[in-house]
Amino acid sequence: MPTSAEPFSQSLAAWRELVDRSLEHYVGANLAGPDRLTEAIRYSLFAGGKRLRPILVLLSCEACGGLADAAIPAACAVEMVHTYSLIHDDLPAMDDDEYRRGQLTCHRKFNEATAILAGDALHTLAFEVLTELQPSATAIRCVRELAASAGPAGMVGGQMDDLHPPTTRVGVEWLSSLHSRKTGALLAASLRMGGIIGGGTDAQLDSLLTYGQAIGLAFQIADDVLDVEGDPKRMGKGVQKDSAAGKLTYPHLLGVEESRQKATEMVEQAIEALATFGKNASMLKSLARYVVERDR
Repeated sequence: MPTSAEPFSQSLAAWRELVDRSLEHYVGANLAGPDRLTEAIRYSLFAGGKRLRPILVLLSCEACGGLADAAIPAACAVEMVHTYSLIHDDLPAMDDDEYRRGQLTCHRKFNEATAILAGDALHTLAFEVLTELQPSATAIRCVRELAASAGPAGMVGGQMDDLHPPTTRVGVEWLSSLHSRKTGALLAASLRMGGIIGGGTDAQLDSLLTYGQAIGLAFQIADDVLDVEGDPKRMGKGVQKDSAAGKLTYPHLLGVEESRQKATEMVEQAIEALATFGKNASMLKSLARYVVERDR
């Protein structure tokens, strides 16, 4: 396993490599199904994402005293759900994006039907992978965490509100509620699954939930700022699409500078929530800062 003694960027790269190798185990040559479907799944899953969610699973497991190897099925499952959501989010009926992670979106590379089915396959495969967790009681708890975070009260519900916001004037409180579901719920579930696998106490799981909710909002605010000021070449996708589409964003409500300040405040809240873990949370603290310092 990568260690916290390594420079953060080096350690983060090592965690990403571990996640990629683990994903290859599940969607490699042994993946059953039509070749075209497999190609579309692999095209999207190995497009070079940040792997933030699976890394959170592994780090939270270690923070609670567990071995990261035990959490690999959960790490891969959450990345599958995340990638499925991106494939569907890019579709013409939703955000209608042409590029994702520096390459054509799945429906542009293949077609809409293939993209929908690739997303469906990743979604269901994720829960199949979760059943590998031992003991079975741990697997059941993680299935519940991931399903709840990705469902109508979580990510999918947040995506629906993002597509159809209220017609009345709304503010930061509504926007934060939206993103706590659309983005934050899956991040928080990643942390709680890792904590469950690592044998975390109820108090530790609550601390991880607080941390996850805080970095979820910080992540989204940083994304909104990057949509205004980011370099499309570095980001691997178009910028200023949200403002062009009339979407409500933090910079739209608060301005860029105040948005940055709020993101920083959320990072500090996240780090404070980890006090109970001591040195075991050093990588999680560094990851919280990375969320707002990244350029893509």
